Amino acid sequence: MGEHKRRLKGALAKLKQDAEQPQVVDTLGGRMHVRWDEGAAATPHGQLVFFAEFLAATGVFDRWVSSCPLEYRSGNAPAKRDVLGTLMLGLLAGHRRYAHITALRGDAVAAQALGMNKVVSEDALRRALERIDEASSTAWMRPALMHSVRQALDKPWVLDIDATIKPLYGRQEGAQLGYNPAKPARPSHVLHTFWVGNLRLVLDVQVSSGKQHTSVHAKAALARLLDELGDGADSRRPALVRGDSGYGNEGILLELESRNQPYLLRLRQTANVQRLVAQQFARTDWSLADNQGCQMAEDWLQLHGWSKKRRVVIVRQRLRGGIARERRVDGKQLQLDLAGPTVLGGERLWEYAVMVTDVKYPLESIGQLYRDRADCVDLGFCQNGFDELKNQWGLSGFTTQDINRCQTTARSCALIYNWWSWYCRTANPSARMEAITSRPLLLAAVGTVANHAGQTTLYLTPLHGKANMLKALITNIRQALQHVKSTAEQFKGIDRWAVLLGYVSDKIAPAIGPFKPPEGLSATG
Repeated sequence: MGEHKRRLKGALAKLKQDAEQPQVVDTLGGRMHVRWDEGAAATPHGQLVFFAEFLAATGVFDRWVSSCPLEYRSGNAPAKRDVLGTLMLGLLAGHRRYAHITALRGDAVAAQALGMNKVVSEDALRRALERIDEASSTAWMRPALMHSVRQALDKPWVLDIDATIKPLYGRQEGAQLGYNPAKPARPSHVLHTFWVGNLRLVLDVQVSSGKQHTSVHAKAALARLLDELGDGADSRRPALVRGDSGYGNEGILLELESRNQPYLLRLRQTANVQRLVAQQFARTDWSLADNQGCQMAEDWLQLHGWSKKRRVVIVRQRLRGGIARERRVDGKQLQLDLAGPTVLGGERLWEYAVMVTDVKYPLESIGQLYRDRADCVDLGFCQNGFDELKNQWGLSGFTTQDINRCQTTARSCALIYNWWSWYCRTANPSARMEAITSRPLLLAAVGTVANHAGQTTLYLTPLHGKANMLKALITNIRQALQHVKSTAEQFKGIDRWAVLLGYVSDKIAPAIGPFKPPEGLSATG
């Protein structure tokens, strides 16, 4: 047995030695000579240096690291900067699992740009986050998220609330069966996300068990958030709170009404709501159809459990095509009937939604606000911003057995997302870019480091087809940072991040423009 192991070890060593030798590769484009160069100082994220300058000039990364409650007693433990820098690199790269961190371990150039000693291992990252208890994590992350956005809330804005399902596949804390339309039998977490609708930025993320889908479990977080935004002359309260059908209950309504906070919330299609809709369809005073084919009517309604009547707005839209009915023939064979006389029966089909609100805007304005929230298509909630966070960032990833680490990484993801969003807006204030567009344009580039005469030079090779445009975008970023630096030099002790947000917000405002029907509201960006 010992001899077998020695032979196997020797064979593996020989294979490794052979693999490291220069190789001749016959490609479709001809023969190429290949050599491994593992010692080269190179990175696939060469443009990270500009984002690192952005973080350094504004001070937000150092502020986040210094306020982190992570503590070690061992002298061999990784530094806080290495831990948080590794997490940020993983999120910027679009990773969703701790195991994906391994792909970053050899990137010494990125680590150097962030002032790190090294990229830590996936296990080191897990263990580090485990050392931060729930109370300490909340006290650390929630102020950081608020700081990343607050200065830009001096103009009228809309607070959107959304509940996102995060399916789970192990024995995680809080993994319970709940409302999960995509995977009904799969345990899950629920992520209640509080969103600056105008700017597509995140104020907070609340992670709860799969059974806690309803707004009851987000009510305290919403109330705390509104209180933190203040009251009076320095208030940064939203002009409107919007939410889907999970939030239209008495508890949420009373919390908002007690703070004189305007709201527009969708109602669940309960029996009483359906009864109201049936009564309304006989009316003859429906509004004229808008450019989306939507009609609206209003009434007053007091549902079971409500303390009073409230204004409700019914939105309806006729379904004209793309309709099919599924049925079984003789109870066995599945058949799909496409829209036609046999399906429609000569009758109209309608899709409808009912919203409760306390604002005095006209019906046309209510409909516009409703569509703004959803980026509405056929009255379906497609919420591009939420989808980007969930699918292009790690908001629904980095799962651990304990829910506290899931909460910490979700908020960290939201924070890095906010920083990167501001970075992209600084580059191009007139347009917003999702990660699938901005990462290849503003992050990816082959970067090679050379050291000579005490000077470090990073050679960048952009592979993007719009290399000339990205250079102009980088120029915009560096001009903004020069403004921040010069202002900080003039006014000692000033919050450099606040200076940047003021600078970029002034440039964004004309691009977003005012929302016309309801006075004082801004349209979604």
